[in-house]
Amino acid sequence: MKPEGGQATAPARRETAAGETPKSTTPAAAQAAPQTPPVERSSSPAPAKGEPATAGAAADRGPARDAPAAPPAPVEKTGRQSGTEEAGTPAPAAAPERPSPEPTPVPRETARPQAPGSIKPEAAPGETPRRTAVPAPTARQPGTGAARPSAPAQPPSAAKAAPAEQPEQPEQTPVPQPPSETVSEAPKPEVPEARSYPTPPAPAREPPPQAAPPQPAPEPPPVHHVQHRPSLFIVHVTPEMAPVAKVGGLADVVFGLSRELAIRGNHVEIILPKYDNLRYDHIFEMHEVYRDLWVPWFEGSIHCTVYFGFVHDRKCFFIEPHSQDNFFNRGSLYGFKDDVLRFAFFSRAATEFMWKAGKQPDIIHCHDWQTALVPVFLYELYQPLGMHHPRVCLTIHNFLHQGVTGAELLRATGLNRPERFLTYERMEDNNHRGALNLLKGGIVYSNFVTTVSPRYAFETKDQGQGFGLEPTLYTHHMKYGGVVNGVDYDVWNPEIDSHIPVRFGVDSIDGKYDNKRALRHRFMLADSDKPIVAFIGRLDPQKGLELVRHAIFYSLEHGAQFVLLGSSPDARINADFWGLKHMLNDSPDCHLEIGFDEDLSHL
Repeated sequence: MKPEGGQATAPARRETAAGETPKSTTPAAAQAAPQTPPVERSSSPAPAKGEPATAGAAADRGPARDAPAAPPAPVEKTGRQSGTEEAGTPAPAAAPERPSPEPTPVPRETARPQAPGSIKPEAAPGETPRRTAVPAPTARQPGTGAARPSAPAQPPSAAKAAPAEQPEQPEQTPVPQPPSETVSEAPKPEVPEARSYPTPPAPAREPPPQAAPPQPAPEPPPVHHVQHRPSLFIVHVTPEMAPVAKVGGLADVVFGLSRELAIRGNHVEIILPKYDNLRYDHIFEMHEVYRDLWVPWFEGSIHCTVYFGFVHDRKCFFIEPHSQDNFFNRGSLYGFKDDVLRFAFFSRAATEFMWKAGKQPDIIHCHDWQTALVPVFLYELYQPLGMHHPRVCLTIHNFLHQGVTGAELLRATGLNRPERFLTYERMEDNNHRGALNLLKGGIVYSNFVTTVSPRYAFETKDQGQGFGLEPTLYTHHMKYGGVVNGVDYDVWNPEIDSHIPVRFGVDSIDGKYDNKRALRHRFMLADSDKPIVAFIGRLDPQKGLELVRHAIFYSLEHGAQFVLLGSSPDARINADFWGLKHMLNDSPDCHLEIGFDEDLSHL
């Protein structure tokens, strides 16, 4: 086939296998190699950059070591050769020449790495390629690894002769294939093939594992210190506290709770009345701290003295009023007709003391009806004077006693204005119109109300055991709950208890028998092996006093001994049990102790 409108200018070059460097031509190899017909090159311009090149153009891209060469003219491919395809092989005469279809832009394949200098630069669009004589490269013999030099150029007619060593291929219609960049790559069938990418270099061989150096011992995790909340200033206003002033369980609750709050980092103080029957042997460093406390009362005021002392490391203040009424110099804590007036005055004196002494507690904890007026005084009288806004918690230990009295108490305490306080929403008793209920006032004015257990809170609010305060508790149920009382193991622990003759623990209870003999000796009971049944507590109707009476006689009839220790604020109940005591005075197996004794309660 004749090249289009041009004459041959340089012999055809064969491209070496991809990645191989062509061997240099020697005189010996030039004599042994057969002659190769020359290939005519066209003088037509090279395709523009970015357009697919023809197979003939790709075939002329060979290694040029001696001098740079101009881009060769395209040469048409019309057939396949087994082995390496020769440039300039004539196409069969019967096959008409087809116009080349418009090439579809396809992604350029990444060619395999070639030897340096094997790719020649392309001519810019519109630029006529320069023709430079290039020496013929060496060609590789098909099937062999030896290279042979190219033969000298032959006339154009000699290009029609096929090589003797290559068998003639059958006639084949060329199939349009995507242009290839190398001659050595044969046309592919229409089945799409995966793209070829450069072979990645082999990963570097990892060094053999070596023995790890000895690691130091891991450091212990950092200790995260718990940030405790800031300490609170808590003031208890209470009529009782063990062991200095005790009638019932209220005294034990205040004693144990104040100690636990102090252990948790809070500043705790306790305000008590200064009874004439205090256990002064448990008060240390007692002295006057405030001599001129004047408490408003009716149209005048009562002078009071405040004492300070430690009760087993608790900071306690004792208020002593100097009045002809002798509020707290009567030999007993309760049981008097004017108990409502006595403890209403104590509530007003405790609030006045905190105001005059400049105390600013975070929480004021009140106990029972005796101190239920403290939140009323605080919000109605002292906050308008500029006292800060402490939170008030009221704990109700017994709903039976509520401090019901007449409206004259408002005038005595300085509240006045009965039309404001004698209403159903504030302090009017739910069972008696026109009567004042101190405990109800404490529930209404306190920020939170607690009782001795969640079960008791449910019973008093929903099961009719609130003694008339059920509607008030239901109205304020969002701030009402029960907290179970705890046990102070520093007090009620036989291993360290100083009130019993012989101490003992869980490993040996032999000392318990010695204490049992000491109890019989103190009450002059018969020395025997009979079990002892004991009752220690306040003689209150809520405790089922009829059951206590029945238990006494039942124990004596069934070969047991019975001991009772307790008293009641109700004089009639005390008189009833004094009569029972005289009835059983001659029994060697029973003893009733009307009153309360701290040492005896531990035994």
